[in-house]
Amino acid sequence: MTEHDDIRITTLAERPSLTPGIYLIDESWPVFVAHDLVAAALWSRVAEDFPEYCVVATEGDRVVARGLSVPFNGAAEGREETPDQGWDRVLSWAFSDLRHGRPATVVSALEITVDNAHLGRGLSYRMLAAMRAAAGAQGHTALMAPVRPNAKHREPHVPMAEYLRRRREDGLPADPWLRVHVKAGGTIEKIAPASMTVSGSLDQWRRWTGLPFDRDGAVEVPGALVPVVCDTALDRAVYVEPNVWVRHTVPGSAG
Repeated sequence: MTEHDDIRITTLAERPSLTPGIYLIDESWPVFVAHDLVAAALWSRVAEDFPEYCVVATEGDRVVARGLSVPFNGAAEGREETPDQGWDRVLSWAFSDLRHGRPATVVSALEITVDNAHLGRGLSYRMLAAMRAAAGAQGHTALMAPVRPNAKHREPHVPMAEYLRRRREDGLPADPWLRVHVKAGGTIEKIAPASMTVSGSLDQWRRWTGLPFDRDGAVEVPGALVPVVCDTALDRAVYVEPNVWVRHTVPGSAG
């Protein structure tokens, strides 16, 4: 548990009664992200099945931030700790390993979400520290994270590799969320080129975005890190989101 002013941060294992409240945060995730099929199938089960890896911040009785992580076996044949399919892959591995009783060798963060009214108060740093501590409490030496750069959506046509090369004068990443991770001690390892995939009919994309989706090719969608590819003949549009793998050493570990 960590406390800072009037904010209290604990794992959900310590305060399971708070689990319903983590879904009531006033957040600003793009609507289409929830339609990633892996997320739709498994995300809502993370807090209940892996509460010792999930952290929650409260102000009084109100949940103001959540941080969700999952453990998985990164040493199994055909696997690696930083798969190209990033978020989707580690989430599916985590539940497969849980079902089959495979031991966890690594932990991956899935998200940190801060209530919109609490942005700009440094809460993201404290949540990240709490997630590292939670991983360490379970015996892990590192916390991995397929990071979603939060300013990349402003330049959807810029390749992620080029975007990653951008630095401020102090050498830190130009992207604010990547900068949080690096300032917290994280090391950028590689790009996850297909971290999340959202596929839907053109009518679905119209409902999710309010855009016409009436022409073939790349469609810029607010909140999307890269364009969505539209095919009118197939009545389909697909979004493949790249993320960035970051490794954090957890407290008390040498790895």
